[in-house]
Amino acid sequence: MSDVMHSTVRELRLGRLGDQERTLPLPRPRRKEVASNEERWLPLGLVLGAIAAVAYADHLVASISLAYLYILPLGISAIFLREAISYGLIPVCILLHDYYSLRRVNPGLRIFHNLSAMFCFAFVVWVIQRYIRQREELAKTVQRQRDALLQDVELAAQVQRMFLPLGKPAIAGLEIAGMMQPAKGLSGDYYDYIPIDAHTIQIVIADVSGKGVSAALLMSATAAATQLEANHERNMLGIVGRLNAGILSVSDGEHYVTLLLAEIDAHKRTLNYVNCGHNPALLFRSETGKVTRLDSSCAPIGISAEEICDLASADLGAGDVLVLYTDGVTEAQNALGEEFGTERLSALLEHGFALSAESLMTTIFNSASDFCNQVGFADDATILVVKCNFDGSM
Repeated sequence: MSDVMHSTVRELRLGRLGDQERTLPLPRPRRKEVASNEERWLPLGLVLGAIAAVAYADHLVASISLAYLYILPLGISAIFLREAISYGLIPVCILLHDYYSLRRVNPGLRIFHNLSAMFCFAFVVWVIQRYIRQREELAKTVQRQRDALLQDVELAAQVQRMFLPLGKPAIAGLEIAGMMQPAKGLSGDYYDYIPIDAHTIQIVIADVSGKGVSAALLMSATAAATQLEANHERNMLGIVGRLNAGILSVSDGEHYVTLLLAEIDAHKRTLNYVNCGHNPALLFRSETGKVTRLDSSCAPIGISAEEICDLASADLGAGDVLVLYTDGVTEAQNALGEEFGTERLSALLEHGFALSAESLMTTIFNSASDFCNQVGFADDATILVVKCNFDGSM
């Protein structure tokens, strides 16, 4: 019985050892930085084949020494293979050269020749691997800096989003929806709505010229200045004048801000607005079924100290729809270079005026996104929709 049990235990142990041997992965000959699961033995095979080819050529040529040709496969091994393998191949190359070479050389000179060749091979491998390590360290440093920069950009984007409105204003008779889609991490667009009283609200949409960090910083300054204006008298021409002076003081002279500031009085059913070089807002008239453009009345802010603007106004009716947007929507291009354009936007407004403000905003954005699907938005896209539901009209 004991013999049977001893043999059973021995078989179990052998079986476990066999399983462990089967599960242990083979060491990869390639360097860690270039190792992959696919064709991981290919570089080693190529290097060994090149070494064999050099040894064969060294055997055929007896007039001169071809030991220097081993530098090529050793250089390749220094680039792709592990350091231990690269240095281990050096004595292999020396032995092959010493064995296959047909040249008759004095033994002392042969030993000196082999040692000098070994030193030269080791020096070449060391130089190449040192260069590769420096390149890898540089790549890692660049990657770390890139990751840190992306984190900073994401943090800046989060700060930017804090300037955007969090909820929807509760103004009786008005349905308002807005969105902003950055083309990249940071945005040069801004929109906001500032309630004045129970039936009056001011809405603003702005677009900073240019792209990148500078445009995003100027947008943040514009947003902060606009929100600080909530503590002042809400005279629109006065607001534009103060914003112009503030932006002009922090701008570098090459950037400016297009801005549209509108005030809607749901009780009086009136719209007053100042368009400072911004894209014309679109006002759908439910009574006529047509779209009216609210064009610019003055230059963008931040260009000149003298900002002379005109206050424009329009009457509103039940079912009217106001759409504000930035040029990222209308200038979105398809693969043929065609722009989405104001005409397509107006057609969407004429066909979708019965939708809710949220649904119409989503329809406009999806249509522009589908239009430039193969290219993508080249600029930030911002949409603001105001629907007049006076007397409960839909």
